[in-house]
Amino acid sequence: MRRLLLTLSFALVCLSLRAQQYPELSAKLEQYFTALAGESAALQKEECDFLISSCQDSLVRQFVTLKIYDHYLQSKIMGDDAVAVHIAQKWLLPGLVAMHSPTDLLNAQIFVEFNRQSLIGCKAPSLNLSGPDGSPVTVPASGRYSVLYFYDSGCSSCKLESARLQKLVASAAYELDAVAIYVGADSLAWAQYRPSLEGLRHAWDPAVDSDWQRKYGVLQTPRMFLISPEGLIVGRGLDTPALQLLLNRELAKEEYLYGNAAEMARYDQLFAAYGDSLSVSHILEVADYLAARTIAEGNQDAFKQVMGDLLYYLSSHRTEVHRDAVIPFVQKYIFLPEIWNTPADTAQVVSLGKLLSELTARTPVGSPVPDLSVPGVLRRKGGLFVRSSKTKTFALRGLRGQPSYLVFYSAGCSSCQELLSKVDALVAASSRARVLLVDMDALMSGHPELGQTLLDSFDLSALPFVLQLDRNGVVQHRYVQL
Repeated sequence: MRRLLLTLSFALVCLSLRAQQYPELSAKLEQYFTALAGESAALQKEECDFLISSCQDSLVRQFVTLKIYDHYLQSKIMGDDAVAVHIAQKWLLPGLVAMHSPTDLLNAQIFVEFNRQSLIGCKAPSLNLSGPDGSPVTVPASGRYSVLYFYDSGCSSCKLESARLQKLVASAAYELDAVAIYVGADSLAWAQYRPSLEGLRHAWDPAVDSDWQRKYGVLQTPRMFLISPEGLIVGRGLDTPALQLLLNRELAKEEYLYGNAAEMARYDQLFAAYGDSLSVSHILEVADYLAARTIAEGNQDAFKQVMGDLLYYLSSHRTEVHRDAVIPFVQKYIFLPEIWNTPADTAQVVSLGKLLSELTARTPVGSPVPDLSVPGVLRRKGGLFVRSSKTKTFALRGLRGQPSYLVFYSAGCSSCQELLSKVDALVAASSRARVLLVDMDALMSGHPELGQTLLDSFDLSALPFVLQLDRNGVVQHRYVQL
Protein backbone atom coordinates (compact mmCIF):
# COMPACT_ATOMS: atom_id res chain seq x y z
CA MET A 1 0.00 0.00 0.00
CA ARG A 2 2.85 2.39 0.80
CA ARG A 3 4.30 1.85 -2.65
CA LEU A 4 0.94 2.31 -4.33
CA LEU A 5 0.29 5.58 -2.50
CA LEU A 6 3.73 6.74 -3.50
CA THR A 7 3.00 5.91 -7.12
CA LEU A 8 -0.32 7.70 -6.98
CA SER A 9 1.35 10.82 -5.63
CA PHE A 10 3.70 10.84 -8.59
CA ALA A 11 0.83 10.18 -10.97
CA LEU A 12 -0.81 13.36 -9.70
CA VAL A 13 2.43 15.22 -10.31
CA CYS A 14 2.51 13.94 -13.89
CA LEU A 15 -1.08 14.98 -14.47
CA SER A 16 -0.42 18.54 -13.35
CA LEU A 17 3.14 19.45 -14.32
CA ARG A 18 4.14 21.01 -17.60
CA ALA A 19 7.45 21.45 -19.37
CA GLN A 20 8.62 24.43 -17.34
CA GLN A 21 8.43 22.31 -14.15
CA TYR A 22 10.57 19.39 -15.36
CA PRO A 23 13.38 20.06 -12.85
CA GLU A 24 10.89 19.53 -10.02
CA LEU A 25 9.56 16.40 -11.66
CA SER A 26 13.08 15.08 -12.19
CA ALA A 27 13.87 15.51 -8.49
CA LYS A 28 10.70 13.70 -7.47
CA LEU A 29 11.46 10.85 -9.83
CA GLU A 30 14.83 10.41 -8.14
CA GLN A 31 13.00 10.05 -4.82
CA TYR A 32 10.71 7.56 -6.52
CA PHE A 33 13.66 5.45 -7.70
CA THR A 34 15.12 5.46 -4.19
CA ALA A 35 11.81 4.27 -2.74
CA LEU A 36 11.63 1.40 -5.25
CA ALA A 37 15.24 0.31 -4.80
CA GLY A 38 15.47 -3.24 -3.52
CA GLU A 39 12.00 -4.27 -4.69
CA SER A 40 11.62 -7.12 -7.17
CA ALA A 41 11.95 -6.39 -10.88
CA ALA A 42 8.33 -7.47 -11.36
CA LEU A 43 7.07 -4.91 -8.85
CA GLN A 44 9.26 -2.16 -10.29
CA LYS A 45 7.94 -2.87 -13.80
CA GLU A 46 4.35 -2.70 -12.54
CA GLU A 47 4.92 0.55 -10.66
CA CYS A 48 6.71 2.20 -13.60
CA ASP A 49 3.98 1.15 -16.05
CA PHE A 50 1.32 2.62 -13.78
CA LEU A 51 3.26 5.86 -13.43
CA ILE A 52 3.80 6.24 -17.18
CA SER A 53 0.19 5.47 -18.01
CA SER A 54 -0.94 8.10 -15.49
CA CYS A 55 0.77 10.89 -17.44
CA GLN A 56 -1.88 12.35 -19.75
CA ASP A 57 0.29 15.11 -21.23
CA SER A 58 2.39 13.60 -24.05
CA LEU A 59 5.49 15.69 -23.32
CA VAL A 60 5.39 14.85 -19.63
CA ARG A 61 4.84 11.19 -20.45
CA GLN A 62 7.87 11.26 -22.76
CA PHE A 63 10.01 12.92 -20.09
CA VAL A 64 8.94 10.44 -17.40
CA THR A 65 9.36 7.38 -19.63
CA LEU A 66 12.82 8.33 -20.85
CA LYS A 67 13.88 9.30 -17.33
CA ILE A 68 12.81 5.86 -16.05
CA TYR A 69 14.43 4.08 -18.98
CA ASP A 70 17.72 5.93 -18.56
CA HIS A 71 17.76 5.32 -14.79
CA TYR A 72 17.43 1.55 -15.13
CA LEU A 73 19.70 1.46 -18.17
CA GLN A 74 22.52 3.12 -16.20
CA SER A 75 21.86 1.37 -12.88
CA LYS A 76 24.69 -0.72 -11.41
CA ILE A 77 22.24 -2.87 -9.43
CA MET A 78 22.05 -6.39 -10.84
CA GLY A 79 18.57 -7.08 -12.19
CA ASP A 80 17.62 -3.46 -12.86
CA ASP A 81 18.42 -3.89 -16.54
CA ALA A 82 15.31 -6.09 -16.78
CA VAL A 83 13.20 -3.00 -16.05
CA ALA A 84 14.98 -1.06 -18.81
CA VAL A 85 14.29 -3.88 -21.27
CA HIS A 86 10.64 -3.93 -20.23
CA ILE A 87 10.20 -0.16 -20.64
CA ALA A 88 11.81 -0.29 -24.06
CA GLN A 89 9.70 -3.23 -25.24
CA LYS A 90 6.38 -1.94 -23.90
CA TRP A 91 6.63 1.81 -24.46
CA LEU A 92 9.53 2.86 -26.67
CA LEU A 93 9.97 0.30 -29.44
CA PRO A 94 6.23 0.13 -30.29
CA GLY A 95 6.19 3.94 -30.56
CA LEU A 96 3.78 4.56 -27.67
CA VAL A 97 6.38 7.01 -26.38
CA ALA A 98 8.78 8.67 -28.82
CA MET A 99 12.54 8.58 -28.40
CA HIS A 100 14.43 11.82 -28.94
CA SER A 101 16.00 10.64 -32.20
CA PRO A 102 16.17 7.67 -34.60
CA THR A 103 19.66 6.98 -33.26
CA ASP A 104 18.32 6.68 -29.70
CA LEU A 105 15.62 4.32 -30.95
CA LEU A 106 18.19 2.17 -32.75
CA ASN A 107 20.33 2.02 -29.60
CA ALA A 108 17.28 0.90 -27.60
CA GLN A 109 16.58 -1.83 -30.15
CA ILE A 110 20.18 -3.06 -29.92
CA PHE A 111 20.07 -2.94 -26.11
CA VAL A 112 16.91 -5.05 -26.01
CA GLU A 113 18.14 -7.54 -28.60
CA PHE A 114 21.41 -8.12 -26.78
CA ASN A 115 19.92 -8.40 -23.28
CA ARG A 116 16.42 -9.89 -23.44
CA GLN A 117 17.61 -13.52 -23.44
CA SER A 118 20.10 -13.25 -20.58
CA LEU A 119 18.19 -11.37 -17.88
CA ILE A 120 17.99 -12.59 -14.28
CA GLY A 121 15.42 -15.38 -14.11
CA CYS A 122 15.62 -16.24 -17.81
CA LYS A 123 16.31 -19.76 -19.00
CA ALA A 124 20.00 -19.69 -19.85
CA PRO A 125 20.49 -20.00 -23.63
CA SER A 126 22.30 -23.18 -24.64
CA LEU A 127 25.55 -22.77 -26.56
CA ASN A 128 27.26 -25.41 -28.68
CA LEU A 129 30.97 -24.58 -28.56
CA SER A 130 34.27 -26.34 -29.21
CA GLY A 131 36.99 -27.40 -26.81
CA PRO A 132 40.74 -26.96 -27.39
CA ASP A 133 40.91 -30.35 -29.11
CA GLY A 134 37.86 -29.63 -31.26
CA SER A 135 35.50 -31.76 -29.18
CA PRO A 136 31.96 -30.41 -28.67
CA VAL A 137 31.29 -28.42 -25.49
CA THR A 138 27.71 -27.59 -24.55
CA VAL A 139 26.98 -24.99 -21.88
CA PRO A 140 25.51 -24.51 -19.40
CA ALA A 141 25.71 -27.86 -17.63
CA SER A 142 22.55 -29.25 -16.06
CA GLY A 143 22.07 -30.29 -12.46
CA ARG A 144 24.79 -28.08 -10.96
CA TYR A 145 25.80 -24.45 -10.79
CA SER A 146 27.55 -23.20 -13.91
CA VAL A 147 29.80 -20.18 -14.36
CA LEU A 148 30.17 -18.84 -17.89
CA TYR A 149 33.19 -16.55 -18.12
CA PHE A 150 33.61 -14.73 -21.43
CA TYR A 151 37.08 -13.24 -21.88
CA ASP A 152 39.62 -12.10 -24.45
CA SER A 153 43.36 -12.69 -24.33
CA GLY A 154 44.06 -9.05 -25.15
CA CYS A 155 41.73 -7.61 -22.50
CA SER A 156 43.67 -6.03 -19.61
CA SER A 157 40.72 -6.22 -17.20
CA CYS A 158 40.38 -9.92 -18.03
CA LYS A 159 43.92 -10.56 -16.72
CA LEU A 160 42.93 -9.48 -13.23
CA GLU A 161 39.52 -11.17 -13.33
CA SER A 162 40.98 -14.42 -14.64
CA ALA A 163 43.47 -14.56 -11.76
CA ARG A 164 40.72 -14.00 -9.18
CA LEU A 165 38.35 -16.53 -10.77
CA GLN A 166 41.04 -19.18 -11.06
CA LYS A 167 41.77 -18.81 -7.34
CA LEU A 168 38.10 -19.17 -6.47
CA VAL A 169 37.75 -22.33 -8.56
CA ALA A 170 41.00 -23.76 -7.16
CA SER A 171 39.74 -23.26 -3.60
CA ALA A 172 37.23 -26.09 -4.22
CA ALA A 173 34.79 -24.38 -1.87
CA TYR A 174 32.00 -24.73 -4.42
CA GLU A 175 30.91 -27.48 -6.77
CA LEU A 176 30.91 -25.59 -10.04
CA ASP A 177 31.06 -26.24 -13.74
CA ALA A 178 33.21 -23.23 -14.57
CA VAL A 179 33.69 -22.65 -18.29
CA ALA A 180 36.12 -20.07 -19.68
CA ILE A 181 34.84 -19.00 -23.11
CA TYR A 182 37.43 -17.29 -25.32
CA VAL A 183 35.77 -14.68 -27.52
CA GLY A 184 38.69 -14.25 -29.93
CA ALA A 185 39.78 -16.19 -33.01
CA ASP A 186 43.55 -16.47 -32.41
CA SER A 187 44.23 -20.11 -31.55
CA LEU A 188 47.84 -19.41 -30.52
CA ALA A 189 46.85 -16.58 -28.15
CA TRP A 190 44.14 -18.82 -26.71
CA ALA A 191 46.60 -21.67 -26.10
CA GLN A 192 49.01 -19.32 -24.34
CA TYR A 193 46.24 -17.89 -22.13
CA ARG A 194 44.62 -21.15 -20.99
CA PRO A 195 47.20 -22.03 -18.29
CA SER A 196 46.16 -18.90 -16.36
CA LEU A 197 42.68 -20.42 -16.02
CA GLU A 198 43.69 -23.85 -14.82
CA GLY A 199 40.81 -25.81 -13.32
CA LEU A 200 38.18 -24.38 -15.68
CA ARG A 201 36.78 -26.01 -18.79
CA HIS A 202 37.75 -24.17 -21.97
CA ALA A 203 35.68 -23.45 -25.05
CA TRP A 204 35.43 -21.08 -28.00
CA ASP A 205 33.38 -20.40 -31.11
CA PRO A 206 35.50 -18.24 -33.43
CA ALA A 207 32.87 -18.31 -36.18
CA VAL A 208 30.16 -17.24 -33.69
CA ASP A 209 27.88 -19.99 -35.04
CA SER A 210 26.28 -20.33 -31.58
CA ASP A 211 25.30 -16.63 -31.55
CA TRP A 212 26.83 -16.22 -28.07
CA GLN A 213 27.24 -12.47 -28.52
CA ARG A 214 23.52 -11.82 -28.88
CA LYS A 215 22.28 -14.56 -26.57
CA TYR A 216 24.42 -13.40 -23.64
CA GLY A 217 24.90 -9.76 -24.59
CA VAL A 218 28.67 -10.03 -24.74
CA LEU A 219 29.68 -6.70 -26.25
CA GLN A 220 32.74 -6.29 -24.03
CA THR A 221 34.87 -8.45 -21.75
CA PRO A 222 35.12 -9.71 -19.10
CA ARG A 223 31.51 -10.90 -18.86
CA MET A 224 30.43 -13.47 -16.25
CA PHE A 225 27.17 -15.32 -15.57
CA LEU A 226 26.03 -17.72 -12.86
CA ILE A 227 23.49 -20.36 -13.90
CA SER A 228 21.45 -22.40 -11.40
CA PRO A 229 21.22 -26.21 -11.49
CA GLU A 230 17.75 -25.70 -13.00
CA GLY A 231 19.28 -23.76 -15.89
CA LEU A 232 18.11 -20.29 -14.80
CA ILE A 233 20.31 -17.19 -14.87
CA VAL A 234 20.80 -16.06 -11.27
CA GLY A 235 23.71 -13.66 -11.82
CA ARG A 236 24.94 -11.55 -14.74
CA GLY A 237 27.62 -8.92 -15.17
CA LEU A 238 29.48 -10.41 -12.20
CA ASP A 239 33.05 -10.06 -11.00
CA THR A 240 34.61 -12.78 -8.83
CA PRO A 241 33.85 -11.22 -5.39
CA ALA A 242 30.23 -10.73 -6.46
CA LEU A 243 30.14 -14.31 -7.77
CA GLN A 244 31.36 -15.64 -4.43
CA LEU A 245 28.80 -13.62 -2.49
CA LEU A 246 26.03 -14.78 -4.82
CA LEU A 247 27.09 -18.41 -4.50
CA ASN A 248 27.02 -18.09 -0.73
CA ARG A 249 23.49 -16.73 -0.90
CA GLU A 250 22.33 -19.32 -3.41
CA LEU A 251 23.68 -22.17 -1.32
CA ALA A 252 21.98 -20.67 1.72
CA LYS A 253 18.46 -20.82 0.27
CA GLU A 254 17.40 -23.53 2.69
CA GLU A 255 19.52 -22.16 5.51
CA TYR A 256 19.88 -18.85 7.27
CA LEU A 257 20.74 -16.03 4.86
CA TYR A 258 23.82 -14.35 6.26
CA GLY A 259 24.54 -10.69 5.59
CA ASN A 260 20.97 -9.62 4.88
CA ALA A 261 20.32 -5.89 4.79
CA ALA A 262 18.38 -5.76 8.06
CA GLU A 263 21.18 -7.38 10.05
CA MET A 264 23.84 -5.22 8.41
CA ALA A 265 21.83 -2.13 9.39
CA ARG A 266 21.65 -3.37 13.00
CA TYR A 267 25.43 -3.71 13.15
CA ASP A 268 25.76 -0.23 11.65
CA GLN A 269 23.64 1.13 14.49
CA LEU A 270 25.52 -0.89 17.08
CA PHE A 271 28.98 0.30 16.02
CA ALA A 272 27.83 3.86 15.35
CA ALA A 273 27.83 4.38 19.12
CA TYR A 274 31.65 4.20 19.07
CA GLY A 275 31.92 6.89 16.39
CA ASP A 276 35.41 7.63 15.08
CA SER A 277 36.96 5.92 18.11
CA LEU A 278 35.88 2.43 16.93
CA SER A 279 38.77 0.00 17.44
CA VAL A 280 39.53 -3.68 16.99
CA SER A 281 39.04 -4.23 20.72
CA HIS A 282 35.56 -2.68 20.49
CA ILE A 283 34.60 -5.08 17.69
CA LEU A 284 35.90 -8.06 19.65
CA GLU A 285 34.07 -6.86 22.78
CA VAL A 286 30.82 -6.89 20.79
CA ALA A 287 31.62 -10.40 19.54
CA ASP A 288 32.30 -11.56 23.11
CA TYR A 289 28.99 -10.08 24.26
CA LEU A 290 27.08 -11.83 21.46
CA ALA A 291 28.78 -15.13 22.31
CA ALA A 292 27.83 -14.75 25.96
CA ARG A 293 24.20 -14.19 24.97
CA THR A 294 24.02 -17.17 22.56
CA ILE A 295 26.44 -20.10 22.75
CA ALA A 296 27.07 -19.58 26.46
CA GLU A 297 23.34 -20.02 26.96
CA GLY A 298 23.23 -23.14 24.78
CA ASN A 299 21.70 -21.50 21.70
CA GLN A 300 24.04 -22.69 18.95
CA ASP A 301 21.78 -21.63 16.05
CA ALA A 302 21.57 -18.07 17.34
CA PHE A 303 25.34 -18.04 17.83
CA LYS A 304 25.89 -19.08 14.20
CA GLN A 305 23.49 -16.46 12.95
CA VAL A 306 24.99 -13.49 14.81
CA MET A 307 28.61 -14.53 14.22
CA GLY A 308 27.99 -15.31 10.57
CA ASP A 309 26.34 -11.93 10.14
CA LEU A 310 29.22 -10.21 11.91
CA LEU A 311 31.71 -11.92 9.60
CA TYR A 312 29.76 -10.70 6.56
CA TYR A 313 29.61 -7.25 8.11
CA LEU A 314 33.39 -7.15 8.53
CA SER A 315 33.88 -8.40 4.96
CA SER A 316 31.68 -5.62 3.57
CA HIS A 317 33.73 -2.83 5.22
CA ARG A 318 37.14 -2.26 3.65
CA THR A 319 38.50 -0.06 6.41
CA GLU A 320 41.57 -0.71 8.51
CA VAL A 321 39.77 -1.25 11.80
CA HIS A 322 37.23 -3.70 10.36
CA ARG A 323 39.82 -5.73 8.46
CA ASP A 324 42.29 -5.78 11.36
CA ALA A 325 39.54 -7.39 13.46
CA VAL A 326 39.06 -10.22 10.97
CA ILE A 327 41.87 -12.59 11.98
CA PRO A 328 41.33 -12.54 15.78
CA PHE A 329 37.56 -12.74 15.28
CA VAL A 330 37.75 -15.64 12.83
CA GLN A 331 40.25 -17.58 14.93
CA LYS A 332 38.09 -17.26 18.04
CA TYR A 333 34.57 -17.67 16.64
CA ILE A 334 34.66 -19.14 13.12
CA PHE A 335 37.37 -21.79 13.16
CA LEU A 336 35.28 -24.01 15.46
CA PRO A 337 34.67 -27.33 13.63
CA GLU A 338 32.45 -28.62 16.41
CA ILE A 339 30.00 -25.75 15.70
CA TRP A 340 30.44 -24.91 12.01
CA ASN A 341 30.02 -28.53 10.92
CA THR A 342 27.67 -28.63 7.93
CA PRO A 343 28.40 -28.25 4.17
CA ALA A 344 26.38 -25.01 4.22
CA ASP A 345 28.54 -23.73 7.11
CA THR A 346 31.67 -24.45 5.09
CA ALA A 347 30.35 -22.83 1.93
CA GLN A 348 28.80 -19.76 3.52
CA VAL A 349 30.94 -18.94 6.53
CA VAL A 350 34.11 -20.98 7.07
CA SER A 351 35.37 -20.55 3.49
CA LEU A 352 34.75 -16.80 3.70
CA GLY A 353 36.58 -16.67 7.04
CA LYS A 354 39.57 -18.47 5.55
CA LEU A 355 39.63 -16.22 2.51
CA LEU A 356 39.39 -13.00 4.53
CA SER A 357 42.07 -14.20 6.96
CA GLU A 358 44.40 -15.00 4.09
CA LEU A 359 43.82 -11.63 2.44
CA THR A 360 44.19 -9.52 5.58
CA ALA A 361 47.38 -11.36 6.58
CA ARG A 362 49.14 -9.98 3.51
CA THR A 363 51.56 -7.11 4.25
CA PRO A 364 50.07 -6.09 7.62
CA VAL A 365 50.70 -2.81 9.43
CA GLY A 366 54.27 -2.70 10.76
CA SER A 367 55.70 -4.89 8.00
CA PRO A 368 57.81 -3.62 5.09
CA VAL A 369 56.25 -3.67 1.66
CA PRO A 370 57.72 -6.35 -0.63
CA ASP A 371 61.07 -5.46 -2.13
CA LEU A 372 59.62 -4.99 -5.60
CA SER A 373 59.85 -2.43 -8.38
CA VAL A 374 56.62 -1.76 -10.25
CA PRO A 375 55.54 0.45 -13.16
CA GLY A 376 53.43 3.36 -12.01
CA VAL A 377 52.92 7.11 -11.96
CA LEU A 378 54.39 9.13 -9.08
CA ARG A 379 52.35 12.14 -7.99
CA ARG A 380 54.14 14.87 -6.03
CA LYS A 381 54.13 18.61 -5.54
CA GLY A 382 56.69 20.69 -7.39
CA GLY A 383 56.79 24.45 -6.88
CA LEU A 384 53.24 25.78 -7.06
CA PHE A 385 51.96 22.86 -9.09
CA VAL A 386 51.13 19.20 -8.70
CA ARG A 387 53.47 17.27 -10.94
CA SER A 388 53.04 13.83 -12.41
CA SER A 389 55.84 11.85 -13.98
CA LYS A 390 55.14 9.53 -16.86
CA THR A 391 54.74 5.85 -16.16
CA LYS A 392 58.08 4.35 -15.18
CA THR A 393 59.42 1.86 -12.68
CA PHE A 394 59.57 2.70 -8.97
CA ALA A 395 60.87 0.74 -5.98
CA LEU A 396 58.05 0.31 -3.45
CA ARG A 397 60.47 0.85 -0.57
CA GLY A 398 62.00 3.95 -2.11
CA LEU A 399 59.18 6.49 -2.23
CA ARG A 400 60.64 8.50 0.70
CA GLY A 401 57.63 10.73 1.12
CA GLN A 402 56.26 12.14 4.35
CA PRO A 403 53.73 10.61 4.01
CA SER A 404 53.93 8.12 1.11
CA TYR A 405 50.88 6.41 -0.34
CA LEU A 406 50.74 3.33 -2.54
CA VAL A 407 47.51 3.25 -4.59
CA PHE A 408 46.40 0.18 -6.56
CA TYR A 409 43.49 0.93 -8.89
CA SER A 410 41.64 -0.14 -12.03
CA ALA A 411 40.99 2.33 -14.85
CA GLY A 412 37.43 1.05 -15.32
CA CYS A 413 36.43 1.31 -11.66
CA SER A 414 34.17 4.26 -10.75
CA SER A 415 35.28 4.18 -7.09
CA CYS A 416 38.87 4.28 -8.28
CA GLN A 417 38.20 7.34 -10.38
CA GLU A 418 36.65 9.09 -7.38
CA LEU A 419 39.72 8.29 -5.32
CA LEU A 420 42.12 9.45 -8.04
CA SER A 421 40.33 12.78 -8.14
CA LYS A 422 41.33 13.28 -4.49
CA VAL A 423 45.01 12.57 -5.05
CA ASP A 424 45.81 16.03 -6.46
CA ALA A 425 44.30 17.71 -3.41
CA LEU A 426 46.28 15.47 -1.08
CA VAL A 427 49.57 16.12 -2.87
CA ALA A 428 48.88 19.85 -3.25
CA ALA A 429 48.40 20.13 0.51
CA SER A 430 51.84 18.72 1.33
CA SER A 431 55.15 19.35 -0.41
CA ARG A 432 56.58 16.15 1.09
CA ALA A 433 53.77 13.77 0.15
CA ARG A 434 54.35 11.14 -2.52
CA VAL A 435 51.62 9.04 -4.13
CA LEU A 436 52.51 6.10 -6.38
CA LEU A 437 49.61 5.09 -8.65
CA VAL A 438 49.66 1.51 -9.92
CA ASP A 439 47.15 0.62 -12.67
CA MET A 440 46.46 -3.09 -12.12
CA ASP A 441 44.73 -3.48 -15.50
CA ALA A 442 47.79 -2.23 -17.37
CA LEU A 443 50.16 -4.15 -15.10
CA MET A 444 48.31 -7.47 -15.54
CA SER A 445 48.37 -6.93 -19.29
CA GLY A 446 52.02 -5.94 -19.62
CA HIS A 447 53.61 -7.72 -16.65
CA PRO A 448 51.34 -10.67 -15.68
CA GLU A 449 53.95 -12.38 -13.48
CA LEU A 450 54.57 -9.21 -11.49
CA GLY A 451 50.81 -8.68 -11.31
CA GLN A 452 50.37 -12.15 -9.84
CA THR A 453 53.11 -11.40 -7.28
CA LEU A 454 51.25 -8.27 -6.22
CA LEU A 455 47.97 -10.21 -5.95
CA ASP A 456 49.76 -12.64 -3.63
CA SER A 457 51.35 -9.81 -1.61
CA PHE A 458 48.43 -7.45 -1.02
CA ASP A 459 44.67 -7.68 -0.48
CA LEU A 460 43.67 -6.66 -4.00
CA SER A 461 40.37 -8.53 -3.87
CA ALA A 462 38.67 -5.17 -4.44
CA LEU A 463 40.02 -1.92 -5.82
CA PRO A 464 41.04 0.73 -5.01
CA PHE A 465 43.44 -0.40 -2.30
CA VAL A 466 45.58 2.23 -0.57
CA LEU A 467 48.48 1.85 1.87
CA GLN A 468 50.34 4.57 3.78
CA LEU A 469 54.08 3.97 4.16
CA ASP A 470 56.82 5.59 6.18
CA ARG A 471 60.14 6.72 4.69
CA ASN A 472 61.55 3.20 4.94
CA GLY A 473 58.68 1.50 3.16
CA VAL A 474 57.06 0.13 6.31
CA VAL A 475 53.26 -0.03 6.25
CA GLN A 476 51.68 2.51 8.60
CA HIS A 477 48.04 2.09 7.52
CA ARG A 478 46.05 -0.09 5.10
CA TYR A 479 42.63 0.34 3.48
CA VAL A 480 43.20 4.09 3.62
CA GLN A 481 40.29 6.33 2.64
CA LEU A 482 41.79 9.44 1.04
